[in-house]
Amino acid sequence: MNQPKKPTLTSLVRAISAAALISSLTFTSYISAAEKLEKESLKLGFIKLTDMAPLAVAFEKGFFDEEGLSVQLEAQANWKVLLDRVVSGELDGAHMLAPMPLGTAIGYGTKADIVSAFTMDLNGDAITVSNDVWKLMKPQIPLEGGKPVHPIKADTLKPVLEKYKAAGKPFNMGMTFPVGTHNLKLRYWLAAGGINPGTYEPGDTSGQKGAEAMLSVTPPPQMPATMDSGTIAGYCVGEPWNQQAVFKGIGVPVISDYELMKNSAEKIFGVSKAFADKNPKTHIAIVKALIRASLWLDAEGNKNRMEGVEMLSQKQYVGADTDVLANSMTGTFEYEKGDKRALPDFNVFARYNGYYPYYSDAIWSLTQMRRWGMVSEAKPDSWYMDIAKQVYKPDVFMAAAKALVAEGKAKASDFPADGETGIKPPSSDFIDGVTFDASKPNDYLKQFAIGLK
Repeated sequence: MNQPKKPTLTSLVRAISAAALISSLTFTSYISAAEKLEKESLKLGFIKLTDMAPLAVAFEKGFFDEEGLSVQLEAQANWKVLLDRVVSGELDGAHMLAPMPLGTAIGYGTKADIVSAFTMDLNGDAITVSNDVWKLMKPQIPLEGGKPVHPIKADTLKPVLEKYKAAGKPFNMGMTFPVGTHNLKLRYWLAAGGINPGTYEPGDTSGQKGAEAMLSVTPPPQMPATMDSGTIAGYCVGEPWNQQAVFKGIGVPVISDYELMKNSAEKIFGVSKAFADKNPKTHIAIVKALIRASLWLDAEGNKNRMEGVEMLSQKQYVGADTDVLANSMTGTFEYEKGDKRALPDFNVFARYNGYYPYYSDAIWSLTQMRRWGMVSEAKPDSWYMDIAKQVYKPDVFMAAAKALVAEGKAKASDFPADGETGIKPPSSDFIDGVTFDASKPNDYLKQFAIGLK
């Protein structure tokens, strides 16, 4: 049997020198790549919600590092604080409610130029009511096999509101931010069931003019406790704060936003326009890392979701129990305690090009802002597209996507084709069956019985 030759001192020196050279070249290439970025050290903000997952994954899996970015992720107290810190430059970018930069573009609440080149997720919300409200709603809800038939419409809530009114009590519900998805989705559900959630007026930011249900702001992590105290009778929020109510035995999610309006944009990643203009390569690098994180989260039938849940359960991210997070992140959703159902698309990060910033998603949000008075005057159809293009930056997304394809880190089929217009086809995937055509926002608004035209 031939024995392997013992290495000579000369060969060892050569091997060590070669390894050192390769290591040096690799390190030099890494530094060179990092030097091309305008800004390497970043502080990015988020709210403690499941859909901040792409940020956590990009950090934990090293995707930010591979783009030459040194990132610090920092939880924020509420959406207003988060927005103010992005505007001031204290944060370089953040996880944001999808309508938030549209609100700043039109100057509702805060006037600022925020842009987004990345949608962080589709769906991911639910509407939850207290146990007492659920008991009053349940007699109006049809059953099948002893379980409530879903989706549950808001008309089943009307008798509850009548009892509150007769007792002289306001019916209060929580949402997270006026110019936010939770506010718009809760309003959509209520109005689709014939309940007026009120309108905003110039100089009146309560949004409660003519309201039958009174909506007000509650920070997401505080919602279960606020409902348990009796301050609010229900709320609309992202996960894990609906499933938390189930686990604590204090409330029942009555509808997910997937059932309310299928595959709607929920959160985006936003930066100030000043940051994007000053740091275009850095902006693309951030989006590349987030794209990779979203692809990882949705890979092969959600095979990585439990690993993602473990990440999110850490205190510095969401800090909820893994069982609570997994209840919605792994393809199921629990309504009434023990009534767990399959809902594989409750959280979508990359599927259906969910991470692409579609102009039509922005236009839908703007129509609802007009419907409820945040846009105080009627606008021509062209205005909706102009604001969408001012905020959403699909060109930056596609630059990041093409770079990933060139590097072999993604496939061309993972992304929209080059001819993508940013406008999805007309859809009737809403609980009330109303068709949304992004090219005709004013015609869309005329279809609603409740709300401004």
